[in-house]
Amino acid sequence: MAREIQRGNSSVTCIESDNNKNLNIMKNKIINTMLTFCLIGMFGFSTMAQTTKVGGEEMYPKKNIVENAVNSADHTILVEAVKVAGLVGTLQGDGPFTVFAPVNDAFENLPEGTLETLMKPENKDQLVGILTYHVIPGKYDFEALKKEIKKGDGKATLETAAGKTLSFMMNGERNITVWDNSGNYANISVYDVYQSNGVIHVIDRVLLP
Repeated sequence: MAREIQRGNSSVTCIESDNNKNLNIMKNKIINTMLTFCLIGMFGFSTMAQTTKVGGEEMYPKKNIVENAVNSADHTILVEAVKVAGLVGTLQGDGPFTVFAPVNDAFENLPEGTLETLMKPENKDQLVGILTYHVIPGKYDFEALKKEIKKGDGKATLETAAGKTLSFMMNGERNITVWDNSGNYANISVYDVYQSNGVIHVIDRVLLP
């Protein structure tokens, strides 16, 4: 396309290429498309990074403790115990709560007949006491527990919802052991499973007050 530009008493004919215009438009479209994909990718990665797989299923931070726990194949006994103890409503509450969640094997490794006895209606108070012993009011992820341990010169003692305490000690740079009042300890196999009302740590042993 040609344009005439007036300069003083003379005029200059200037040729502007349609091809250059089209090229610039195409470049802008490509840049905008790339930026869009980058933003989508970053958002998607951020969302996925917040989920943790437990018992073969993703645990979503927008769901509460009970909503996530019911989907874990490794915690069917714990979920059933929570229902029997009447603690579903509590663990669906605002919290925040820190829950140390024993896997099925942990319950099955209790002395023979213990689990069956605890699940009987007449032993509900005892079951509630054991389950709430695995719950600490507040939100303590790995870094928060590590900070408490450091503050306590190598040992942190925190009060549970049962009114009794659990102790925590480092076992290496990235491992924390949880000690009950009976002198037994559990290892945390999965840390920092964030919930809308707290955080879950998966453990390999049932803790006893």
